[in-house]
Amino acid sequence: MASTIQALPTEVVYLITAGEVIDSLASAVRELVENSLDAGATRIVVYLWPQQWRIRVADNGCGMNLEDLQQAATAHSTSKIRSSDDLWKIHSLGFRGEALHSLTTLAELEILSRPADGNLGWRVVYGDDGKAQTVEATAIAPGTVVTVSHLFGNCPSRRQGLPSAAQQIKAVQATIHQIALCHPQVTWQLWHNDRIWFTISPATTTGQLLPQILPQVRQGDLQELKLEIPPNSSLPTPHSQLSLVVGLPDRCHRHRPDWVRIAVNGRMVKSPELEQTILSAFHRTLPRDRYPICLLHLEISPDQINWNRNPAKTEIYLNELNYWQEQITQAIDQALRIDDANFKEAVQTTRVSKLIKAAEEKGGYQFHPSKTENTQHSRFDSAQCTALGTQHLKAVAQVSNTYIVAEHPGGMWLVEQHIAHERVLYEQICDNWQLVPVEPPIILYQLSPAQVSQLQRIGLDIETFGEQLWAVRNIPALLQQREDCAAAILELSWGGDLQAAQVAVACRTAIRNGTPLSLPEMQTLLDQWQRTRNPRTCPHGRPIYLSLEESALARFFRRHWVIGKSHGI
Repeated sequence: MASTIQALPTEVVYLITAGEVIDSLASAVRELVENSLDAGATRIVVYLWPQQWRIRVADNGCGMNLEDLQQAATAHSTSKIRSSDDLWKIHSLGFRGEALHSLTTLAELEILSRPADGNLGWRVVYGDDGKAQTVEATAIAPGTVVTVSHLFGNCPSRRQGLPSAAQQIKAVQATIHQIALCHPQVTWQLWHNDRIWFTISPATTTGQLLPQILPQVRQGDLQELKLEIPPNSSLPTPHSQLSLVVGLPDRCHRHRPDWVRIAVNGRMVKSPELEQTILSAFHRTLPRDRYPICLLHLEISPDQINWNRNPAKTEIYLNELNYWQEQITQAIDQALRIDDANFKEAVQTTRVSKLIKAAEEKGGYQFHPSKTENTQHSRFDSAQCTALGTQHLKAVAQVSNTYIVAEHPGGMWLVEQHIAHERVLYEQICDNWQLVPVEPPIILYQLSPAQVSQLQRIGLDIETFGEQLWAVRNIPALLQQREDCAAAILELSWGGDLQAAQVAVACRTAIRNGTPLSLPEMQTLLDQWQRTRNPRTCPHGRPIYLSLEESALARFFRRHWVIGKSHGI
């Protein structure tokens, strides 16, 4: 096999952002693991000995021949780019040719490797100039094993400036988790001081992998979406793809925006602009001070990316930013809808499980199923349910003049009428915010200057009408027919932006709980609600509906039992 690793031309070296790429245990692990992924590895094992500042990464990738091994650690040597033009069409995770050379200056570096088509493996130990000092044949399976020993041993001050060992181990774990989410098909095994620390099993998609990393989230709480991005006039390539994993806002959310993650072409990156786009798309679907779970992966043409924003390749410049922001917003809107394409109620949520458990505890009947019972007959065909879709949601009854009981091919839903109507009105108001003149004007008494300013800020025409009196000459259209219009305007005067005012108008105008509805009225509301963009939660973030599936009902009523046997016959 001919050598594929070559030194970069001087002009290319100058174009690459300068800077030390190895600054911690985690960064060393990241660079070595990315090399493994570039080599096509499907199994990667990482060994850590933090007290010895030692790392080993073993993979089953394509391996290197002797000529490549001798060249691998020299400065700016890489097999991934050749010229300055290649900087604009990077498909690999590594490309600068700095990582292994940096390791030779900071630590002792040893590489064992054998190419997939080779009969012999080689062991090479490198000096601090990156040149091979020891070269010998060795027995090794196809793949590569890289060992870094005494990291920062020649720079004691560097070690002292780093976080504690526990914090560094935590950073390594976070690094592996981030990389694994971008490459769900890879098997990972982490060892800490000669003991298995954790493993990550391969999965078909990121959404299937996520519960291994975030155990409190169940796969049924997530919605996955994969879209081909249509060509744009400025983006002629048709090969762009957007993959999205979102936590359904009525089921899971976070106290911090720590699970808004963005990956581009297999690498997790920071992009404040895209992160804000995601947060904005979830606005008015979550409770106050709660944040979404959202993993976005863009696979786009490399010429639309500049990786040279940060030496660690964690931040990028993205061309045509507005276009990508628009595509992301549309994808999130689609993922949050309840429709045929994403209806996955066959998975029991924690909420429903607790409801059934509470019902069982309140009843005097206790049952402990055996491990060998056959529950196959109680299962509902979720594929059939998906095919039927939600257009068959049928209003059946009203409970406490508050909850609409709706029949669905997959079971039964309870929909709270007030917040469902609030979601309908809120989206109508956002799409068509309309202020209409009112005669005679609405008179308000004793407003503070801040209240007057607030009403003007949201577009109301207000003027003094006498001593401590103000006249409001236009109002939101939905409040026009309400007897408590003055109270509603007063409520709007207490602060908030235009969106907050729109939420307040929707909330005040929506059907109140306790209002009796006829079946046609309930059906109309259900139909309107299903067509909203974000039907899972109200603008305040409260869940709108609870699904109780046929399979759950079947388990509760023991429909898998054989009746004769259940009576002891």
